[in-house]
Amino acid sequence: MTERGQRMLKRTMHRSRQLSAESIAKDLQTSCGLQISTTTVRRELHGMGLHGPAAVSKPYITKCNERHQMQWYKGL
Repeated sequence: MTERGQRMLKRTMHRSRQLSAESIAKDLQTSCGLQISTTTVRRELHGMGLHGPAAVSKPYITKCNERHQMQWYKGL
């Protein structure tokens, strides 16, 4: 990818952080005329230090734990 393409990619990302790699690739293809694949977009963003959000770990709550938790809440 050229330096100019990287600047366009960075500018597009800063406009909206919520865009997926597919939508960024389509946006660059339509607005700038760049022929770029989604894999290249992901690789370039990764190289720029921009990564997707990590999933938040949530505790596993069984029916038994839920019942105990409700009893504890009601006891307060």
